[in-house]
Order: sequence, then structure tokens, then C-alpha cells
Amino acid sequence: MSGNPRKKSDPRGARAKKTRAPKPDARVQRTRAQLGQALIALILEKSIRDVTVQDVLDRSGVGRSTFYLHFRDKDDLLISQLEMFLEFMSNTLSMQGEKSERVAPVAEMFAHIGNQNKLYRVLSDSGHIKDFLELAEGYFARGIERRLTESGRLTQIAPRELAARSAALSGSLLSLLRWWLDRGEKESPEQMDKTFHQLVWTGLR
Repeated sequence: MSGNPRKKSDPRGARAKKTRAPKPDARVQRTRAQLGQALIALILEKSIRDVTVQDVLDRSGVGRSTFYLHFRDKDDLLISQLEMFLEFMSNTLSMQGEKSERVAPVAEMFAHIGNQNKLYRVLSDSGHIKDFLELAEGYFARGIERRLTESGRLTQIAPRELAARSAALSGSLLSLLRWWLDRGEKESPEQMDKTFHQLVWTGLR
């Protein structure tokens, strides 16, 4: 740990209660990217428990005061990287304006995570996979709800029920991801995308 006296970040706590902040400027984004890339590279080389804030600073070339301007500690930095990935992935279909029945980019996400299998194992071994899955459930619930609303096909469903169904589908998506990873990724990401969306629309119809 960094030794910083401030409280460890909670992915379900303070972050979840905040309203979305304005998009940071380019310099801030570059700094955060440098720090995030350094941390990811380091935890692929050695146990995350052995990685220190100083290691991240040395690898990234960012100063200590700048680090603490943005993050509480290395765990806060890791959570921010997971959030950035999930924010992009859960909204990418809406942002791209994809005209399809897909409610989540399953093929793209499975392919990306499959290619980063070592990182997934690192998160699992360190206990941080729980943080990832808790964050992912919320992000994908909101992303799926957005896609279902945009489809215009479920106007008869009350908003609260739609939110509940979206949360259930998000949980199913993540269960499917863990099943696929833990059993050797034998099916293609495209096959898993098809399986998930068959489940989605069979249930909704």
C-alpha cells in the first residue's frame, strides 16, 4: 500500500454516489493514462501486493504530488482503470449508434478480456475481481437499459421493471463471462455474443 492515510476507495461507495464529473482536460487524461498504464504493466510483472506507489511513479515518470492530486492510493488507481474500461465498453453500442438488437458488445468485450487473460487471473488471485464484477454489474445494467430504451420495442414495460430486467441481464452477462473464462474460452466471442442475445430476447419476448 502507499501509506497514504486517506481511506481506501470503495467501488460501491463514494464513487457510486457522485454525479458524473466533467470530462477532464487532455493533460489530466494523459497523466491518468500514464499512471494507469504503469500500474497495469507492473501488476502483470509481480503481485499487486508487492507493487508500491513509488513503483508506479518510477515507471510512469509522474511526480508523487501529482499522483495524490488524482488518486488516494494504488487501489484507487486500479479502480479508476476498471471504471474507464467499463464506461467505454458498456456504452460503446449507443455511442456508435449501432442499429442492431444487441444490448451489449459481448463479442468485443469477450475478445478483449480473453486477450488480457493474464490480467484477469491477476485480478482473481489478488481478490480485485470482486471489485471488477461489482462495478461491471452496475455499468452494464445501465448500458443495457439504455439500449433497450433506444430500441423503442419495450415501451409497454414500466421504467422500474425495465431497470430490474436490465440488472438481471447484466448479472447473466457477467456469469456467462466467468463461465467462458474459467472453462478455457473454447467458444468464440461471436458465439458467446449470439448465446447471450438469444437469452436476452427470448426472455424479453
